[in-house]
Amino acid sequence: MCGCDQEQRKTLRPTFLGPTPQKKMLTPDPTPVATPVEDMELPESADSIGMKFNWIPAGTFTMGDASGLDNQTPHEVTLTKPFKMGVHEVTQAQYEQVMGVNPSKYKGANNPVENVSWEDAVEFSRRLSELPAEKAAGNVYRLPTDAEWEYACRAGTTTKYSFGDDESDFGEYGWCWENSGRTTHPVGSKLPNAWGLYDMYGNVWEWCQDWEEDYPSGSVTDPSGATSGLSRVVRGGCWYNSAEDCRKAARFRREPASYRISGSGFRVVSSSGK
Repeated sequence: MCGCDQEQRKTLRPTFLGPTPQKKMLTPDPTPVATPVEDMELPESADSIGMKFNWIPAGTFTMGDASGLDNQTPHEVTLTKPFKMGVHEVTQAQYEQVMGVNPSKYKGANNPVENVSWEDAVEFSRRLSELPAEKAAGNVYRLPTDAEWEYACRAGTTTKYSFGDDESDFGEYGWCWENSGRTTHPVGSKLPNAWGLYDMYGNVWEWCQDWEEDYPSGSVTDPSGATSGLSRVVRGGCWYNSAEDCRKAARFRREPASYRISGSGFRVVSSSGK
């Protein structure tokens, strides 16, 4: 396990909306200052930096699980609009081309960017939307909502993971404490889910759009979370979590401005465009 002292652990450990994590959190690394946009040679489009997206159909599903864990009350959710979701977590190379900086601890062009806050992820999405081809096409990029993330992760399934209930199969689909070697790995190295999305389990936690709040007890349509709060939702687990903590219903919450660690990254969605 990593060498963080007790005081750091008390300060940096996020509140978990589910089972107690088996591995402690890591100390945030200093974040480099991004290159000003006006001083950068920006790419033309998301496609030009290798970002790929799959259409996720509209539909209804049961969000949460019935295990009795805090804030995960099973409830019916209907998403009325299809959306495009990133096939992969945003890589370090992609982030650097848009933001002019690579804040990641575990360097690798095709590894997921990490050590980014929620606000960093939102700024990346804004800048991506402003690229010439994306702006001309009317494409607007953003973080997925909590509901969109779980819906896309489930890919039409009702089991603990999209590949079933057996944790022994986890190694074929994600990077967790047991198989990661204590580091991130290139995106797309494992098998995708049924909707062609990679690394929905492990590698890095993924920021969601929502402020954290308890799930409702009844059915909802197109939920986007609370209108205000103290923490944003992250999903999917990461390289230092157990396979149990990476299951599709597990949620954490973290402060959106200051929380940057080597286990937090993101993927983006597009809900508009031609």
